[in-house]
Amino acid sequence: MRVLAAILVCLAGAALAAPVPVRHTPLKIPYVLKGHAARVRSLAFSPDGKTLASAGEDGRIRLWSLESGKEMAAPKRHSLVTCVAFRPDGKTLASGGEDERIRLWDVKLGKELATLKGHEMAVYSVAFSPDGKTLASASEDQHIKLWNVDIGTEMATLKGHKTVVHSVAFSPDGKTLASAGDDAIKLWNVKTRKETAHITDHHFAVSVCVAFSPDGKTLASGCYDGNIKLYDVKTGKETATLEGEHGSMVIAVVFLPNGQRLASGGGDTIKLWNVKTGKRTATLTADEDVYSVSISPDGKMLASGGESKIVLWDAKGGSKKLSR
Repeated sequence: MRVLAAILVCLAGAALAAPVPVRHTPLKIPYVLKGHAARVRSLAFSPDGKTLASAGEDGRIRLWSLESGKEMAAPKRHSLVTCVAFRPDGKTLASGGEDERIRLWDVKLGKELATLKGHEMAVYSVAFSPDGKTLASASEDQHIKLWNVDIGTEMATLKGHKTVVHSVAFSPDGKTLASAGDDAIKLWNVKTRKETAHITDHHFAVSVCVAFSPDGKTLASGCYDGNIKLYDVKTGKETATLEGEHGSMVIAVVFLPNGQRLASGGGDTIKLWNVKTGKRTATLTADEDVYSVSISPDGKMLASGGESKIVLWDAKGGSKKLSR
């Protein structure tokens, strides 16, 4: 009996000493994240969907917990930050800015791991390959660079654009890279580093952003004319034009995980589209201009960056307006 009593006392003590799991009240959507002091130029969800990274013209990168809505340990300040992207393992964050540098950060500690130097002007876009081994960067210097992430060295420079390159994106299989510039959209064979397609049929011939569909068959492009164009990746031919109605250039396009819907951002709105029919299914109206858009990995949450704040939206649809 004494032994049994002792065991019960030990178990009771262990129960008392066990950590109590933290329970977070679900965020009320739409939910506003405040912290930046200038435009939020880029947003990226972590692969597990628990963290949101934001890049601001205030020179700050911020990491947000999507369970609590609170800011986490953040990388140190550097130049005006234009872009951020998570490595597929979620442990590393890449950022680019107007200081011509790309920086790699430890997400957990918020510490800088490496600085990649090579561009001669501002870096506007960074993207990891699906296997996480390669980072692509696009710059105002008209060049695209490919980097070995593990050792932090430049692997190649892709030359072909005649003006600023705004955006880069890897295909889901990692074999093709798309780039969007003021002069054209280009497709590149990642292995050979050769250009495979050159697309220049936008109304103003200026593409701001590109994104691949999850199956890799379609490329979406947003443009200064306020429209979104869809292309067949295999042929490079246009398959549809989505009349944007944003009132200004489309600064972001992103496919939802199921590939059936597409989100676009521009002016003070984010619009959701049915890719098959080309019809707009929802409009989310912010109270300020939108400069960045990202979709959570499960497709349930959409984030938009504005003049200084970030708004988290329900991505399922329905017209919503953020109250002032």
